Amino acid sequence: MGHLGGSFLLIALPILLHIRGAASHSLPACDQQLEFTCDDGSCLSKLKLCDGHTDCADGSDEHHCAEQLNCTPGSFSCGPTEACLPRNKLCDGWNDCRDGRDEAQDLCGSVQASPQKSSACAASEFRCGDGACIRHAWRCDHSSDCSDGSDEESCDISNQDECQDNNGGCSHYCLDQPFGFLCRCPDNMKLVDDSRCEEVDECLGSDICDQLCVHRNGSLTCECQEGYHMDPRTKECKAEGSEAQLVFSSSKGIQVKNLINKEYSILVPHSVGHGPIAVLTSTHNAYWAEWGRNSIYRMSIDENTKEAVLVLKVQSSVSGLAVDWIHQLLYWTSAEAGSLNVALLDGSFQRQLIAGLNQPSAVAVNPLRGFLFLAQCGSTPVIERITQDGQTKLPLVTSLIRRPVALSLDLPRQLLYWFDQGLRSISRIDLEGRHRKTVVESNGYLDRLFGLAVFEGSLYWGDDATHSICRANKHNGKNLQVMMSNITLSGGLVIAHPALQPKGAAACGRPGTVCQHGCLINLTSERQQFSCDTRQTRPNKTQVPSIARSVPASTLSDPTFAGILSLVMLLSLLLVGMAWWWWREEDRPSRSFTLQNFSLKESQNPLIDQGPPLGHNTTLVKETPLRLDLNSD
Repeated sequence: MGHLGGSFLLIALPILLHIRGAASHSLPACDQQLEFTCDDGSCLSKLKLCDGHTDCADGSDEHHCAEQLNCTPGSFSCGPTEACLPRNKLCDGWNDCRDGRDEAQDLCGSVQASPQKSSACAASEFRCGDGACIRHAWRCDHSSDCSDGSDEESCDISNQDECQDNNGGCSHYCLDQPFGFLCRCPDNMKLVDDSRCEEVDECLGSDICDQLCVHRNGSLTCECQEGYHMDPRTKECKAEGSEAQLVFSSSKGIQVKNLINKEYSILVPHSVGHGPIAVLTSTHNAYWAEWGRNSIYRMSIDENTKEAVLVLKVQSSVSGLAVDWIHQLLYWTSAEAGSLNVALLDGSFQRQLIAGLNQPSAVAVNPLRGFLFLAQCGSTPVIERITQDGQTKLPLVTSLIRRPVALSLDLPRQLLYWFDQGLRSISRIDLEGRHRKTVVESNGYLDRLFGLAVFEGSLYWGDDATHSICRANKHNGKNLQVMMSNITLSGGLVIAHPALQPKGAAACGRPGTVCQHGCLINLTSERQQFSCDTRQTRPNKTQVPSIARSVPASTLSDPTFAGILSLVMLLSLLLVGMAWWWWREEDRPSRSFTLQNFSLKESQNPLIDQGPPLGHNTTLVKETPLRLDLNSD
């Protein structure tokens, strides 16, 4: 047995050293320009360096901060606890420092952000000499709109018919002018963005109805959706049932305010750094993210027990958060990682849905239609509509947009609202990208918005510049009210009421799809998959079709951990095999043992032969359909 032990050490020692080396040397080299190397070798975004929160496991990101934050020439200091900014981020219309000092009036003066530049302008736009895009109608109008004045050059050239080139970019009629051209529309349509015609919607054009607008006997009649009733005096649609609650985060913690009796409570006191907030009204739960901790928490908003539950540990900071109350899913965006992500509400599984995004800032979901809405505020800002299976994208807003940072849906009217930080305005559009309207423009309480919500006939938002929570008419921005003041906001704002999350048949990931027996969701496939349940168990006709979810039994997402686990399993099998061999040798004459005669292939794990090794990001899962009762609370 002594020879056996020595031989085992000869075999096991290199493997153990390999395991140790895998743990200490398998980490990739950090990007020195973008990342900080922790003392344990892990990489951390430099944006989290010396931010007052310990992000490295050994706390090395908060060591020597006084030395780290001596800004080099050509950079700008945000303060003693923040990183340094490159000069090109100063006065760009966006607060990169937490206190907004990089956009301060005494620093920026009258400096304005430059017009949006792009590699190619739209057919209805004129490309300036510096690459900026302006409306073609501004060309040769005797007023310089390009910074270099190129839009007013060569205007004396006559007989130039721009309509001959792609109809001037006009969707319908193009009228040539002595200088430039004009787009025109048929009588039943209106001109949008100087080039595109869309049908006139009397209801949205007049905004006389809070919700449904019906043509009846030659006139317009207002009605309310199910779950609402019409106020006989104001003709506004009021939600039935329980009283609405305003949930928001401030320096005091997560707070809940009743919109009727004005009472409020603090859910998570003495805790700062909260990010976006979402609610699931059927369970009375609020979900929120914490800045710098890469965590998503859950807590009841009406129970006496005030204990936060950690739902998810995510890979990067959360910039937007939304709850799918029909499919029981949680969606969030990460501007840092440039991704849209999804998870089961219980946190048992998460995955990246879309990667390669340009600073995604907000997400909203309409599961009754099977739509996600995504805002990106990078170099090419855009608001898109995406089917929940991720297969189809439709750009909704691409022009006259600078930095969209908040989204909110008005489900009864099928409208999407957004706040543009660069333009300091709240606008809306329908779910097909039509009937755009600016509702609220900068009014002294719309400078640094945190959270946007639509409820009944009002818009609600928080403004960190004035430390207030406000509301105004959702049609025209009138009747501005400051609901709360002297509040230091630190994250999001949302309205909680059952009418905002109505029950209904699941769209099952794509618009127009209604499943007879429920919807199956598979998060483990290459793409998030929605499919109708073909089982013949028919639900009660009075009930909403239930939903089944395919959930993995286990996951191994870390290749290093998977490789170590494989080696541990190999060692275990090796020990069992050697013990069996020794037991057999006890009954045989003694003979010498040589290392060359031992074959590791005899102890190979049979599971690895059934597919790629675990070290190649492959997860062995078992799909277990779970059936959820959508009618339960």
